[in-house]
Amino acid sequence: MTQSLNWRKSTYSSGAEGNTCVEIADQRTRIAIRDSKDPAHGSLTFPPRAFTTFIEVLKADSAR
Repeated sequence: MTQSLNWRKSTYSSGAEGNTCVEIADQRTRIAIRDSKDPAHGSLTFPPRAFTTFIEVLKADSAR
């Protein structure tokens, strides 16, 4: 069964033209993330708790 996802651009998109961004989709039990420039290339999915940890690590790393 193929599920149609409601993708939205991350609030952390950057670049003057918004061209360095990711999109996320909530699948209830998982969070999907993909490159907005190449959406057909694939996506990563995380359980919600792991996604939260993933974002926290990215934020901490960018603060260095």
